[in-house]
Amino acid sequence: MTRSLPRAAGPLLVLLVLAGFGPALRGRAAGPDGMPGTSAMAATDAVQGGRGRGRTPVTIHAARVIDGRGGMTTDAVVTIQGSRITAVGPATGGPYTYELGNATVLPGLIDVHVHLNWYFGPGGKYGEANVPADWEAKAIQDNARATLMAGVTTVQSVGWNRDPALRDAIAANLIVGPRILTSAGQLQGGNRTPDQLRESVRQLKASGADLIKFFASASIRDGGRMNVTQEQIDAVCGEAKAQGLRTLVHAHSSDSIIAAVKAGCTQIEHGLFADDAAIAAMKAADVYFDPNIGLVLQNYLENTDKFLGSGNFNEEGFAAMREALPGLAVVFRKALDAGLKMPMGTDAVAGAHGQNAREIVARVAAGQRPMDAITGATSLAATSMGLGDTIGTIAAGYEADIVAVPGDPATDVSALRRVAFVMKGGRVYKQ
Repeated sequence: MTRSLPRAAGPLLVLLVLAGFGPALRGRAAGPDGMPGTSAMAATDAVQGGRGRGRTPVTIHAARVIDGRGGMTTDAVVTIQGSRITAVGPATGGPYTYELGNATVLPGLIDVHVHLNWYFGPGGKYGEANVPADWEAKAIQDNARATLMAGVTTVQSVGWNRDPALRDAIAANLIVGPRILTSAGQLQGGNRTPDQLRESVRQLKASGADLIKFFASASIRDGGRMNVTQEQIDAVCGEAKAQGLRTLVHAHSSDSIIAAVKAGCTQIEHGLFADDAAIAAMKAADVYFDPNIGLVLQNYLENTDKFLGSGNFNEEGFAAMREALPGLAVVFRKALDAGLKMPMGTDAVAGAHGQNAREIVARVAAGQRPMDAITGATSLAATSMGLGDTIGTIAAGYEADIVAVPGDPATDVSALRRVAFVMKGGRVYKQ
């Protein structure tokens, strides 16, 4: 059955939201005609004919249901009432609201590291000057939509100070996109004192940050060396913990990883040069490790001409990325053998949005079992964000974030790149 799906808000509305008007628009929803409606519930009822987010339960039947925790049920039905799953059980013979046939239903995918505000400008290049505001607004809106349509229903967008407005606009159904957690900016150590860094953490929380992003090393294009002091890392991760916030730490080198672990930071990003001591330190501290092996460097190299000339995207930088590429799977395999907790993150930037599942495919190619890779992109990722009892699992009581792919991704994980059905919070966006 064909249903009308919500169109995104127009570029002008998005521009207003990204300019900081998100809170004023909170609670109003994008109706089926793409214009602000009277309420999120009313808009959803119109989209789904009163089912799902309304009073009538919605049922989804498929050949397989993967629960996100390593389990699979065949010939199963998922029942949704409002925004929540109410039951998962054997087929009853129908009729069903959505008959998906020989497909596999699984929780909406979760990417713990993206940058939705990275885009290519009108000239086809990253970092163009004087990009029109409406172009930027539409580009970011397109990134958010592409991510959701690829089956990624929740992301952590880390690094942009206007992410809180985008987060709130998506939550209010003004913009089509994934649920967002954001760092509302990012912290560099530089020559700042520990007290100054603690104050920056407090300011980020006040501006709406859900977590803190901190750089403990240079980028791979600049060698990945540790570029902060232990005292600076202690200040950031210590203050974040005091404020009830998690910390994601960009750290390529072993010494920066070990310093971040010592400081009590929550999650290590990248870790390309992690040696046995760094991996052992992460394991002993039971931190999360997000290595980003399947998309970010590949995307840079595939789009060299579009990035070249912006900042450290120079010939030397691209040579460093090409040299680093073979080591990605090696580090991942060492971390896998050590039993590190590795939620799925891509570091998706311009050109990569909507291709998030490439990370999962790469992890399987590097030796991870497909079902474990799926768990890393669902329940484990949710747990790493403190949302393990809300999203990332198909079970009664969880948010109805549900996607479907053809065939069985537990035997052919590339099926995750062919998402055919997307529901977020009980609302269908793709079928």
